[in-house]
Amino acid sequence: MAETSARGGACQALLFPSSSSPSCARVEALVVFTICDSYVRRPDQADRVIGTLLGSVLPDGTVHVRNAYVVPHSESADQVALDIEYHHNMYVSHQKVNPKEVIVGWFSTGFGVSGGSTLIHEFYSREVQSPIHLTVDTGFTMGEASIKAYVSSNLSLGDRHLAAQFQEIPLDRKVLLSETVEFEMLKSVVVEKLPNDLEGMESSMQKLYALIDEIYKYVDDAVEGRVALDNKIGRFIADTVSSVPKLSPSAFERVFNDRIQDNLALVYLSSITRTQIAVAEKLNTAAQVL
Repeated sequence: MAETSARGGACQALLFPSSSSPSCARVEALVVFTICDSYVRRPDQADRVIGTLLGSVLPDGTVHVRNAYVVPHSESADQVALDIEYHHNMYVSHQKVNPKEVIVGWFSTGFGVSGGSTLIHEFYSREVQSPIHLTVDTGFTMGEASIKAYVSSNLSLGDRHLAAQFQEIPLDRKVLLSETVEFEMLKSVVVEKLPNDLEGMESSMQKLYALIDEIYKYVDDAVEGRVALDNKIGRFIADTVSSVPKLSPSAFERVFNDRIQDNLALVYLSSITRTQIAVAEKLNTAAQVL
């Protein structure tokens, strides 16, 4: 564990980053799910979880965050200790799987930037130039799961370094259609339980029916002249209808059942993989304690 000390008052709000700082950030829904899952599985004595963000920097300066992993840490009022060796080992493992994903910053759970964030940001500044800091409010402080991204720069007086300043940057949560149901549940303040596969499919089908009803209504209104015609929407509807394969009911049932079996196999394999990773993390943590 690498340990450093910091005073809570060292972190300020609002800065004007240099031109090399990221202009905005885009976060995949998978990253948010990973952070929330890590928070639920955190050790009993931990108040928050901290980890590394992986992704790439787009030509326009946008940081595209595609993946994340937790880094074990401990902290007190004036100290923060990160397991740097674990962080490097995890990064090497991710590089073997997807070498295009590089370190772009770090995340923490909680509302806004805390005092100890300065030291952690300094460490990631040695790992990558101009890292971003992503915060996920898993405690629903403002009544929702607030997600914010920050950049930092040094506040100096001459050659003397005074403090690190953080400024919030625009954040784009890129949610794929298949993840919309889960993300809507994530934004809900209270849910009784997570949906199983059947309930998730039922919710998705209900949303699909609602979208189809909206399309029917638009087509009827366009035919009757109640709305202005839009060639782009017409071409999009035509392309969508033409992309639907023409299958007999028996052929459709066979293809549907095959797809369901393939999906169940993928779910089973991913569950085994998650279990193996969880066991490996617990063994690694136990070995460090012993």
